[in-house]
Amino acid sequence: MKMDLILRITTKLLIPFMLLFALYVQFHGDYGPGGGFQAGVITAAMVILYALIFGLKAAQRVVPVSVVQFMVPLGVLVYTGVGVYTMFKGGEFLNYNLLGHDRVHAQEWGILLVEIGVYITVSGTMTAIFYMFAGRGR
Repeated sequence: MKMDLILRITTKLLIPFMLLFALYVQFHGDYGPGGGFQAGVITAAMVILYALIFGLKAAQRVVPVSVVQFMVPLGVLVYTGVGVYTMFKGGEFLNYNLLGHDRVHAQEWGILLVEIGVYITVSGTMTAIFYMFAGRGR
C-alpha cells in the first residue's frame, strides 16, 4: 500500500483520536458503559489498522511481539494482584472495600485497577491474535 497516500495520511490522523477514545472509554467505565474490555479492543483495532495500512513489519516495530506477549500475563497479574492484596488485608478475593479510606473511594480504586488489568490483557491478546493470523505463512 505504498501508493495509497490518502489512506496513509488518514490513518496517521485517526490513530491519536482512536487512542484518546480508548482512554476515554477506559476511564469513563466507572461511571457509564465501557471499561477495560472495550478500550482494549479499540486499542488493538488501532494497531490492526496501522498494520493493514503500513504493513505487519511496521506495526511490529511500533508494538513489538515481545511487548504484546508481556502484556497478556501482565494484565492478569494486575487483576489477580488486586484480589490477592484484598485477601492479605483480611477480606475476600476482590473485596474492594479494603482498598481505600471509605467504601466509595475503595470501590472506585478497585474497579479502576481491575479494569486496567482487563485493558492490558485484552489489548495484548487481540493484538497477539492478529499478529499470529497476519504472520501465518510467511
